[in-house]
Amino acid sequence: MKLYSGPLSLFSRKVEIALGEKGLAYEREMVPFTQAKGYSPKHPAVLAANPKAQVPVLVDGDLTLFDSTIIAEYLDEAYPEKPLFPAGPQPRARCRLLELYGDEILFAPVRRMLYRTEPPHPVPKLQALREEEGRQADAAIRAHYTDLQEQLGDQDYFCGAFSVADIALFMTVLFALRLKGPSLDGHPRLGAWYARVRARPAAAKAADEIAAADRALSPQ
Repeated sequence: MKLYSGPLSLFSRKVEIALGEKGLAYEREMVPFTQAKGYSPKHPAVLAANPKAQVPVLVDGDLTLFDSTIIAEYLDEAYPEKPLFPAGPQPRARCRLLELYGDEILFAPVRRMLYRTEPPHPVPKLQALREEEGRQADAAIRAHYTDLQEQLGDQDYFCGAFSVADIALFMTVLFALRLKGPSLDGHPRLGAWYARVRARPAAAKAADEIAAADRALSPQ
């Protein structure tokens, strides 16, 4: 099994955590990345496999997959030990909705803060616009934290047992924090959940490698 990943790819790291949780052996190829040029020029294997030209791309035998959600579902079906989805159609549907919440709903305002790891825009007015959008994103993220804490309730993990929902939400919260977004101090149960996931070996490895990549790639 081979995974094409990226040093600061949230969605590739989702797949890495899933593989780690399942204890699956794989070869990882990090696609070259810089803050100035991103992933350009695109890796030829990624271009050939994914019409969106993005990592992650997983190759398992003669099967090539892209998109972290599809890859996670495939891994759970092909390698069912240590499942990352709950049993039963309704719990699995709720789990998928929570994964989508991390990937698309919470990530929407987080994406607007990515400028914080990039060089300042050369046009001051456009830089000011970025910063205003960042402030609006902070407010939206706080509201999502409140919603997520209510959904978590008194559980250790969002779907009872650790699942792909926790992976997706953890990675997006991690990116919010690394981009100097709102802290979890005002949401103690969500903060305890984050620390619980962060302590798991696969999640810790991904988080530590992202921090190392930030030191190497991002402007100080």
